[in-house]
Amino acid sequence: MSKKGMKRGVLALAILIGTGFGAQAADCRGEAEPGRDWSGCNRRNLMLSGSNLDRADLRGTDLGQSDLRETILTGANLEDAKLGRSSLAGAKADGANFAAIEGYRTDLSKISAQGASFRSAELQRSSFAGAALAGSNFEKAELGRVDFAGAALGDNNFTFANLARASFKGAAIGGPLNFTGAYMFLTRIEGSDLSAVTGLQQGQIDLACGDKDTKLPAGLTGSAGWPCGFD
Repeated sequence: MSKKGMKRGVLALAILIGTGFGAQAADCRGEAEPGRDWSGCNRRNLMLSGSNLDRADLRGTDLGQSDLRETILTGANLEDAKLGRSSLAGAKADGANFAAIEGYRTDLSKISAQGASFRSAELQRSSFAGAALAGSNFEKAELGRVDFAGAALGDNNFTFANLARASFKGAAIGGPLNFTGAYMFLTRIEGSDLSAVTGLQQGQIDLACGDKDTKLPAGLTGSAGWPCGFD
């Protein structure tokens, strides 16, 4: 074969690989196991409690209304997955990628997701009660009415996150939080120690709901409207 022909063959092969030709397809019927590839699969309404999906490829997987309690998801990739009304209560998901997931009313209580990414995730009305979340990233996440009661927080990034009506009441804040640009309309921070928070502005505080026990960074003061009244 001529050198020109060889070059054309290599180029054609590169194009085929780049378009996914020959790539191993996800085994959507395969059992839950470490490293399982369910990317893009429909796995709704499944009973997967206690399963081991360590480092599994779950990108774009539909896991809506599934039972994932106590599941091992350490290092798993769930980017763009659907988790609406699913339960991940007590799951082990340290270092997992939950970026851009759809998780409306998802139960994430007592999950261990330290160092995990929830960047741009949609988690409205979900619960992180009692969760271990140190070092997890919530940048640009939709967290309206999310409950962080009893969650262990520290070194978290909430930059430009929507925290409207989210609750940090009772959260254990063991390190600085970054609230730069976060939307904090009626965010519940009663009794919260935010003295080490970065990026917090007075305008955010004036929108939020604190009380006399709320601790703020130097230079910021509680709102005249505190404590908030609720229907």
